[in-house]
Amino acid sequence: MRNKVLPNGKRYQITQVDRVDNEAILARYYQLKDHSDTRKTHLFGGRYENVYISRASFPELEPVFQFLEQSVLDMTGCDRARLKLGFWLNAMEPGHKTTLHSHDDWDEVVSAVYYVTVPERSGFLVISEGNERVAVQPQPGRIVMFSPKIEHEVTENLGDAMRLSVGINVGIEEDDD
Repeated sequence: MRNKVLPNGKRYQITQVDRVDNEAILARYYQLKDHSDTRKTHLFGGRYENVYISRASFPELEPVFQFLEQSVLDMTGCDRARLKLGFWLNAMEPGHKTTLHSHDDWDEVVSAVYYVTVPERSGFLVISEGNERVAVQPQPGRIVMFSPKIEHEVTENLGDAMRLSVGINVGIEEDDD
């Protein structure tokens, strides 16, 4: 059974990522969200919860990915070539929420969410373990890292605008030795 902590022993870690152009990320999202190469999954309440755009098509996100990959390398000491990063975008319109779930399906060692736009009253990330619940206030440029085994949800967007975030999972390929 995998631990409900990050490789550094913490349950979660909150950091602000510098030098990211969130306006450019938002513009690229609108440009590509309905492109024929974009894949959408998890249709709930009239919205696709996960919007998958290729990493090569989204260079504006590279500073976020590089920050997260370096954080995982610092926590694990593994070889960079063994890291696998998957991501999706989550556009939460007013009235939308995400139900309680975890990301421990495959080889993930770190799950994360990066916030691009965060209008007022657009919901909280709630990290749960048993009876303990921690509500994290999203902020543009903030990344929250947590164990993929930790259950989490996003409360309803009670605001009047869309909140855009990037969900990310980082795994480590098995060593061939």
